[in-house]
Amino acid sequence: MPKTKIKCIKWAQLHGKRPRKAGCNSRLGEHGIHVKPPIAAIFAENGAIGFGRANISKEQAQSLIGFHIEDIFDLENGVKRQFHWIEYPIWDLVGQLANKPIYSLLNPSTCDEDVFTVPCYDTSLYIDDLHLTDHKEAADLIASEAIAGRKYGHRNFKIKVGRGAMHMVLESGTTRDIMVVNAVRNTIGPQAKILLDANNGYNLNLTKQVLAETAEAHIHWIEEAFHEDPKLYENLKNWLQKEGLQTLIADGEGSAAPNLLDWARNGLVDVIQYDIFGYGFMPWLKLGSQLDQWNVRSAPHHYGGYYGNFVSCHLAAGIQLFEFVEWDQASIFGIDDSAYKITDGFVNVPKAAGFGLSLDQEIFNQQVEQNGFVSQ
Repeated sequence: MPKTKIKCIKWAQLHGKRPRKAGCNSRLGEHGIHVKPPIAAIFAENGAIGFGRANISKEQAQSLIGFHIEDIFDLENGVKRQFHWIEYPIWDLVGQLANKPIYSLLNPSTCDEDVFTVPCYDTSLYIDDLHLTDHKEAADLIASEAIAGRKYGHRNFKIKVGRGAMHMVLESGTTRDIMVVNAVRNTIGPQAKILLDANNGYNLNLTKQVLAETAEAHIHWIEEAFHEDPKLYENLKNWLQKEGLQTLIADGEGSAAPNLLDWARNGLVDVIQYDIFGYGFMPWLKLGSQLDQWNVRSAPHHYGGYYGNFVSCHLAAGIQLFEFVEWDQASIFGIDDSAYKITDGFVNVPKAAGFGLSLDQEIFNQQVEQNGFVSQ
């Protein structure tokens, strides 16, 4: 089989929107409605094209022209570490060349499945209620957002909490957090999983208070409750057990503590959430395998990246204890993602080659001219 040479690389920032504006988290202002993923397309000499998220320079792209895919990728090790900055377009190109979805390359047993599905959650329930003074009205607003998520096929929801960390008076903000969580549970019913994300806006005592006062909501996990601390994790773990709560401890999305994995291995953290782009696809596969052995769950973070919706689905094929895809709904002008469907809280992943997305070359080329570059 002849080697596949890279002939050209194009890069541009595409533009899109979420269904509604995303509000605040406990430490940041509004996240907004616009999404602008950086996309690189690799053109092989044989006519194959692979594309994906890659925040690269023209000089980096130029350095790959003339390389053979086989020189920078193999299925056992993925994209070589020195080319990590363009790994997603490379993976997509490999899938195109093999005419197989990435998930089937990672786990051949999935080829036998009629439909490959992965559990997901709606990550869009941000702190969107700061303009309201009435707590019940605010809780009803966030509950209505969960109803909107159900229309997209979601059954699991992550709620941003920590209003009292910065945006509101502590006691009032905590009261509202609790009312919002209970309102969402009452609205979406008992079967859905509810996840809480405080973005380090709580301390240990506030975490206990919120989980105690939402006990009947059966919180599946509490994410980034406070800055990582093994003594506090141990205390929280013991308290959860004493209270009979099944809530998991999740962490790792941001600037995670260097010892986080050690704490996970020792049973203090239940779910690891390293960012899918910052950590990398192949590193995540290797980490996920290790976490499987430790009986620790995997749930990669990617909010704001759009493309992470899809690559996380494929990553799940290689990790036994994969929890959820974080789904940040958006529509990107120039990318067709319609082959992906969410049904009853699961993503139906297409059997298409690569990551299963289509790039409109005409639209992409327009954006290349406006804000991107070509290396050849």
